[in-house]
Amino acid sequence: MMATTHVFVALAAVTPVAVAVPEFSLPLAVGAIIGGLAPDLDMVLEHRRTLHFPVLGLAIAVPAVVFAVAVPSSLTAAAGAFTVAAWLHAASDALGGSPEMDPWSGSTDRAVYDHVRGRWIQPRRWIRYDGSPEDAALAAVLAIPALVVFDGWIAVLVFGAVVLSLGYALVRRRLVGWLPEWLE
Repeated sequence: MMATTHVFVALAAVTPVAVAVPEFSLPLAVGAIIGGLAPDLDMVLEHRRTLHFPVLGLAIAVPAVVFAVAVPSSLTAAAGAFTVAAWLHAASDALGGSPEMDPWSGSTDRAVYDHVRGRWIQPRRWIRYDGSPEDAALAAVLAIPALVVFDGWIAVLVFGAVVLSLGYALVRRRLVGWLPEWLE
């Protein structure tokens, strides 16, 4: 899935909490956005293994949410949103394709690494590849709750990310041909 889709999943997950506890809406949104993006910082390392924790992430997210409920503050709300978003990102990568530059070729059966079992989880390919038409549609639909609930710069950021997502989806399959060989 596109990084923006992961962010929209995270924002959709925190919107009910932001509605229920509006004083924490900004930290929830910021935590969700950063947490939705953070696992992909491993693109320069071993992508979908180094910072992706599809199983262990839940063991971190649950206590963080419990702590945020027990000790509510902007910091604990943001931390809870961050951990949930990072876990959702890693877990949902198994629903998509593999992480290579041309995942539509199906050349690998690796979606995301499960550190608990010490093996790669196979891609389900429900979202065939990042930037696929179904990824763009999912991103647009998942952005709606955030556009309804959040305002100000968060709403502007979400709207801009939707436009970026749709544009990326239009050129995604052609991108591989435009990249220098050393990036492929």
